[in-house]
Amino acid sequence: MKFYNKAIIAFTASIAAVTYSGCKKYTEVEPQSQYSLEQAFSSVSNATTALLGVYDELSGDNGYGIRLNLYYPYDTDEGIVSGAIDNGRRGIGRYQLQTSNTELTNPFNQLYRGVEKANLCIDQIPQMPAYTSGSAADQKELKRLHGEALTLRAQFLFELIRNWGDVPAPFQPSYKQPDLYIPAANRDATYDHLIDDLALAETLVPWRTEVARNERITKGAVKAMRAKLALFRGGYSLRTDTKTMERRPDYLKYYTIARDECAELISSANRSQHTLNPVFEDVWKKYISAFTPDPAGEIMFEVGAGGGNSISDSRMGNYDGPSINAASRYGTGGGGILMLPNYFYAFNPLDTRRDVTIPIYAIGATNLKSLRRLGELTDGKFRRDWRTPTLPGTVLNLGYNWPIIRFADVLLMFAEADNEIKGAPSAEAIAAFEEVRKRAFKGNESAIGVTPTDKAGFFNAIVNERYLEFGAEGIRKYDLIRWNLLGTKIAEARLKITQIRDNVGAYANVPQYIYWKNNGEEIQYFSTNPFYTTAVPSPTTGWTRTDWRQHLVFSISSTGTISGASIDNLPLQEGIARFFTPNKSELFPYTTAILDTYGGRLKQNPGY
Repeated sequence: MKFYNKAIIAFTASIAAVTYSGCKKYTEVEPQSQYSLEQAFSSVSNATTALLGVYDELSGDNGYGIRLNLYYPYDTDEGIVSGAIDNGRRGIGRYQLQTSNTELTNPFNQLYRGVEKANLCIDQIPQMPAYTSGSAADQKELKRLHGEALTLRAQFLFELIRNWGDVPAPFQPSYKQPDLYIPAANRDATYDHLIDDLALAETLVPWRTEVARNERITKGAVKAMRAKLALFRGGYSLRTDTKTMERRPDYLKYYTIARDECAELISSANRSQHTLNPVFEDVWKKYISAFTPDPAGEIMFEVGAGGGNSISDSRMGNYDGPSINAASRYGTGGGGILMLPNYFYAFNPLDTRRDVTIPIYAIGATNLKSLRRLGELTDGKFRRDWRTPTLPGTVLNLGYNWPIIRFADVLLMFAEADNEIKGAPSAEAIAAFEEVRKRAFKGNESAIGVTPTDKAGFFNAIVNERYLEFGAEGIRKYDLIRWNLLGTKIAEARLKITQIRDNVGAYANVPQYIYWKNNGEEIQYFSTNPFYTTAVPSPTTGWTRTDWRQHLVFSISSTGTISGASIDNLPLQEGIARFFTPNKSELFPYTTAILDTYGGRLKQNPGY
């Protein structure tokens, strides 16, 4: 839910300087308003309205309301998009992307609208007389607006780079561009520019505790974003020229930037600004789902949602989350993203994150919960049944905010960067890693295991901990790409699902069936340890048997009826990321519509 006052008039309707439709902002100039740029930026109030218009381009169906955060990050070794392959979101998930895919062009255009709006603010706000000669309060506020615009531009371009690679990177408004056809820029140069921008933005925006609480960017968010962009700049990416995944030889320079930013954030001097919530579930159930500001500041940057429409709201809890019948007290929802069996069993049973990230239930018309089968588990951080107040019926938009970065990410980025720089984890890196892990095992901290002290072992522990901490937050795919591990981890997921099905190795205790019944509306298991032991009631009367491991046994009858978990008429493990191709699938293609708009100035990405 947006806590800041949403601009009543869209920013694009408040200025007479050019406004554009999608990518056409580089090719067409269409005055849309009677107001000039000077009038639009004539006061702090007007400039604030303009800046809120930049924020608006983060949200909605073509932003972090569904496509950027719920379609683009799948398939991975954590979860997949549900349903049969198509030329839309499921084509993205299976890595069978075509240049006619229906889900790529509009988000691309919206991200560039955000860049254009941010560029206008970055260009105009420092030119306002009050920026340097106004009252102290006005100068402070205008500098904050300037820093926010720099950070928002970095976020828009970061999203473009991590999905499309080398992209056009305009750093001035279109009305100032000598050539409105902007060619793709080298991503390294773009990252360097953005990292410098964020260093400036840090000096302009306040800390979280210095201003009223809302979704606007503050200093901690800028520093965390700068660390994240630095890790991506220092990571692997698919290069357009060599058509291979490569990391630049100067990558440690950027890991050092990331480490230093994170070190400042996790220092005792700044723990009053941002820290972990004591209880992992509270982040999702108590704060996001109840529209209550997070008192610890763990959610450092989030996209505000509201308005109940496809332009400014979000679909979390409706598209994804547990499957819920429309006739229930909660309203319809869930099922768009499936969490994989190997991911469920990646969690220690004492890890409190498992049951938050992967609910094992569906909710029927009479509000009773039923046990889902192992191959159809959903994600759970955004649940319609957690919403306070409830929203019955078939309304699509629940108003849930999308977290861009959490403090847990800062701790793990610090640990990762420090290990890479020093060749082994320092005591500080181990402490940061274990802080995340101990929160996950709250009440059973002694069960966190032994933290590796060698470089390779600690890196692998970081890879796994980020897997467990950030499930269904749209992070895993991009982490694996920057580590050049996406293909490896997809292959591991397929193997592990096969091992679970076959009841071998680490999965020898996974039960074939689970017996349960309802106790009120909740699920009561016959076994006290239902996911790791086989127990059959005698008699079975009154108990429901649900396929668990058995659900992974795939078969097709003579009439074509499929039994067991499947994707596109294949066993689950064979359908995951089915068409993933190394040195191609790490990037999206430019769609035909985008290429046509740019008039031949863009080069198609490798393999398309």
